[in-house]
Amino acid sequence: MNDILTGKLIRLSAPDTDELGRAFSKWSRDSEYWRLMAGNPVTLHSAKDAAKSFEKDVQELSLDTYFFGARTLADDALIGEMTLEVENWTGRDAFIGLSIGERANWGKGYGTDMMNVLLRFAFTEVNLRRVTLTVFEYNPRAIRSYEKAGFRHEGRMRKILNRDGRRWDVLFMGVLRDEWKEQNEHTN
Repeated sequence: MNDILTGKLIRLSAPDTDELGRAFSKWSRDSEYWRLMAGNPVTLHSAKDAAKSFEKDVQELSLDTYFFGARTLADDALIGEMTLEVENWTGRDAFIGLSIGERANWGKGYGTDMMNVLLRFAFTEVNLRRVTLTVFEYNPRAIRSYEKAGFRHEGRMRKILNRDGRRWDVLFMGVLRDEWKEQNEHTN
């Protein structure tokens, strides 16, 4: 059996709050990174403050939330973070999110691999039935990556986000365990 926490390019890791704080402080200075990740205006954080925030988040994790760092297999570098939050245990539904910090790592397949590993964890370890995410319509690279991982478009909140004097939609995408299993049976 393969290691469920390892993909073709990345592996999941426990969150190191000091390392994440330093990385996030650097990543959040890139306004494009922030605009792809969050709907609120850019806010800057010192490494110390970001580490404290991550430490608090990790300490307050409930049994409903799984939080991971993403490290490259090639050099074990921290390149991003991922969260899986179970919204409804009865329905076996969760919300998922990920980000890749450095622009140099964008467009290299890391995001798709991160999503594939996290979906494998969600469907085989946590025994979920459905995983949902949101993405901004102005992020076509992420949308394509999510589609490759098996997500389907399910809806949108129209003109909810204001960026550069224009209104943008937030898209809802989801994947069901059966869809994920069928796609992965054909790709393995």
